[in-house]
Amino acid sequence: MAVVLVLVLIVVGSVLFHVLSPWWWTPIASNWGYIDSTLVITFWITGTVFSAVVLFMAYCVYRFRHKEGQKAHYEPESRKLESWLTVVTAVGVAALLAPGLFVWSQFVTVPKDATEIEVVAQQWQWSFRLPGADGKLGTSNARLIGSENPLGINPQDPNGQDDVVVVATDLHLPIGKPVKVLLRSIDVLHDFYVPEFRAKMDMVPGTVTYFWFTPTKTGSFEVLCAELCGVGHAFMRGVVKVDTQEDYLAWLKQQSTFAQMSAPAKVGVLAAPATAQAKAE
Repeated sequence: MAVVLVLVLIVVGSVLFHVLSPWWWTPIASNWGYIDSTLVITFWITGTVFSAVVLFMAYCVYRFRHKEGQKAHYEPESRKLESWLTVVTAVGVAALLAPGLFVWSQFVTVPKDATEIEVVAQQWQWSFRLPGADGKLGTSNARLIGSENPLGINPQDPNGQDDVVVVATDLHLPIGKPVKVLLRSIDVLHDFYVPEFRAKMDMVPGTVTYFWFTPTKTGSFEVLCAELCGVGHAFMRGVVKVDTQEDYLAWLKQQSTFAQMSAPAKVGVLAAPATAQAKAE
């Protein structure tokens, strides 16, 4: 009976912890409520199976407990039971996979009106690139990365001259407009993750990955790296600020373009003050 009681308490305690737990995901601030719904479905299915299996074990321990003179019936095979288990398992697996496949189809289908931005990760900071007036990002190459070109933008590509470069500081986005996030890593594996946006993707050196989302709430949201990337992994944090259209445009005007950053500095001789010239004369 002690074993039966422990098994029942495990089920009851697990359900209560899930329902009453103070630890839950953060409020969503993007269009990806589908991901939350998929997680809830997964919890319901796995929780139901877990409860059913453990309670069945408790029933078997109680129902078939040892009694004097009672012999166990040995049945090595049961086609009926195997058929039921196969059908129930197939239905359960399909129920787990179907919502995820539905969400994944939407995850990789980027709206035509989405604006492309770029996130570049390196140990241990985030940098960003946004399109300029032409609405297009210029090409880039890791071989071009240097102190004066930290994102490796191709200087020969005219589409990249007006790209807005944001190095190791906050990223601003306008509310209500879909964004396709292109992800590049300069050194090792990283993962761009904003918990309130739900969507995320690994950043693999040598390739460009992507995801998309639409911000639905204004505010400041912390950027985390969700892939162990070295000793400074825990400190690789940033901020995404979702602004109204007016605030976003005001911020955008204050940023430097690639052309402005790469323009050679003018060096000249300062003119002597008028008083000094007069004394010299």
